[in-house]
Amino acid sequence: MAAISHSFCFDISVFNTCNHTNDVLFFYNLVGKKVSSEWTTRDFVVIGLGLTVCVIVVLANLMVMAAIFMNRRFHFPIYYLLGNMAAADLFAGIAYANLMLNTGPWTRALTKKQWYIRGALIDISLTASVANLLAVAVERHQTIVTMQLHSNMTKRRVLLLIVCIWATAIVMGLVPSTFWNCECRLDDCSTVAPLYSRRFLIFWAVLNLLSFFVMLATYTHIFIYVRYQSRYASRHTSELRHGQTVVNLMKTISMVLGAFVICWTPGLVTLLLDGLLGKDSHANSYEKYCLVIAECNSLVNPIIYSLRDDEMRKTFRGILCCLCGRRGRLASSLNRFTY
Repeated sequence: MAAISHSFCFDISVFNTCNHTNDVLFFYNLVGKKVSSEWTTRDFVVIGLGLTVCVIVVLANLMVMAAIFMNRRFHFPIYYLLGNMAAADLFAGIAYANLMLNTGPWTRALTKKQWYIRGALIDISLTASVANLLAVAVERHQTIVTMQLHSNMTKRRVLLLIVCIWATAIVMGLVPSTFWNCECRLDDCSTVAPLYSRRFLIFWAVLNLLSFFVMLATYTHIFIYVRYQSRYASRHTSELRHGQTVVNLMKTISMVLGAFVICWTPGLVTLLLDGLLGKDSHANSYEKYCLVIAECNSLVNPIIYSLRDDEMRKTFRGILCCLCGRRGRLASSLNRFTY
């Protein structure tokens, strides 16, 4: 009986004692997540396609940011926030590229610091995107309820808001590596991200899912309000045109929000199930597919902008003309943008 009690206490002490000398493979083996030792054709295909998508994501979102910078018609708070969202998507492309270059057999060579950095980049990009969408929802709600097309927020306040968004994102990205991991509680290790605490994954997934519901509720209220007001604006042409412009911008933003929710919800649900059920969730069997869907979101937004906004399309053409060397045509386009 004493031997059994001693053995039980020993097992508990092993799971609750911090041992920072354990390497990345120790945690992967602990949760049963396989790390391939040899390169396969599938690995080359996944990495090749992944890096190709990452390059397209970076270039497409650079174009959105350049368009907002070049065209003075976009120099309003809502477009600055959308430009910051493009920056978050660009950052996501870089984060995914880093993931592609540190996956498969390369995982074996990662130190814990490198592994935490790899995860932190993904966390930062998601947090920045969610915070941006929340800021856009609040800005649109405030602006539309006061019957304006654009907010009266000063550039200084917008810049401060953007700084706060990225500061929050960086803090959330650093939380797992600093104190909320499973190095001191091995029974709390995630199967998807073996060094992360399952409790942190639950907190992070629930926080983001709640943010989604808040944004959906905000936009639902905005659409109900706009529909109600449009009945009275139909008598006046100027008010009708203003209302139509507001509705078009709202549709574009709603498509961006919808694409984000569709692309990220499977991944967040996977993390939530992993946090709640651990190995019983079998999250490793489908988490890669969820990651691919999430990666596609960073490519969707530039497509939405180009399909929904005529002015954005024209600015894109001007940028492409510049890249193609058609300076005369670009000059005329830029002259038009500055008025």
